[in-house]
Amino acid sequence: MIGLDIRDETAPLEAVVLGTAESSGGVPKLHEAYDPKSIEHINAGTYPKEQDMIREMDAFCKVFEKYGVKVYRPEVLKDCNQIFTRDIAFVVDDYLIKSNILPKREKELEAIDYVVRQVNPDKVVRLQEDVHIEGGDVMLWGDYIFVGTYRGADYPDFITARTNEAGVRFLESFFPQKKVIAFNLRKSNTNAKDNALHLDCCFQPVGRGNAIIHREGFLEESEYQFLVELFGEQNLFHIDKEEMYFMNSNVFSISPDVVVSERGFTRLNQWLRAQGMTVEEIPYAEIAKQEGLLRCSTLPLKRTYA
Repeated sequence: MIGLDIRDETAPLEAVVLGTAESSGGVPKLHEAYDPKSIEHINAGTYPKEQDMIREMDAFCKVFEKYGVKVYRPEVLKDCNQIFTRDIAFVVDDYLIKSNILPKREKELEAIDYVVRQVNPDKVVRLQEDVHIEGGDVMLWGDYIFVGTYRGADYPDFITARTNEAGVRFLESFFPQKKVIAFNLRKSNTNAKDNALHLDCCFQPVGRGNAIIHREGFLEESEYQFLVELFGEQNLFHIDKEEMYFMNSNVFSISPDVVVSERGFTRLNQWLRAQGMTVEEIPYAEIAKQEGLLRCSTLPLKRTYA
């Protein structure tokens, strides 16, 4: 059996599901794309090649192996993009919650079924059809569950809106002991620089009380200010629109002292080191062309708590 335990974003990692780029299906047709950045690269002829994405994910896997993390990979489905495991499921405390993802992506859940079968079935939750949550929108920090959402009446019009108010209410009712704080995020189907696809595209805690944040990703100034006050201005690394576009907030913490980051994030990586963290730099810029990065590629199962 796999014991689940995820209470924050940075405690030492024991086990994770890392996505796979094998047999990812080549360049999708425009109508098959799920986000504006993928559409941009399809139109430009710069959509990432499978062999380059495999190379990048192998580099990520080697970092996990270096730190003794148990790594599970999805079963490879032919011509199916299975890179972003954070979309399909997430763990809160000792519960694994299966997301209600875009219908065409349902088979991605089947590819990690061998992992789910090793979890206590009483700890596996499948959401009702009208409850939308993706793991990139769920951020744990002690007693808090931070949730990215979109509250506009035009929610159904945005393929980039992945967590609805019903999803927020589910988390509030299922985890009454937690403080669930929702953030209304900026969405765009056409401009990746104006689109916070998930909460982790504009915010993520790192280290011991630090965080990366992009102010313009939040539609409500008061919700952005809540995070500023909670973490403290001096503990925040603000990224601009260009850095958000290249996914600077979507790094991944193996522990409070070790962060995996894209090697091109020069300014961010210098700041992380200045906070006393070890930065494991890897190439991940090709995968970033699909509007996801390191956190998006992972489904953490267990971290270590004293």
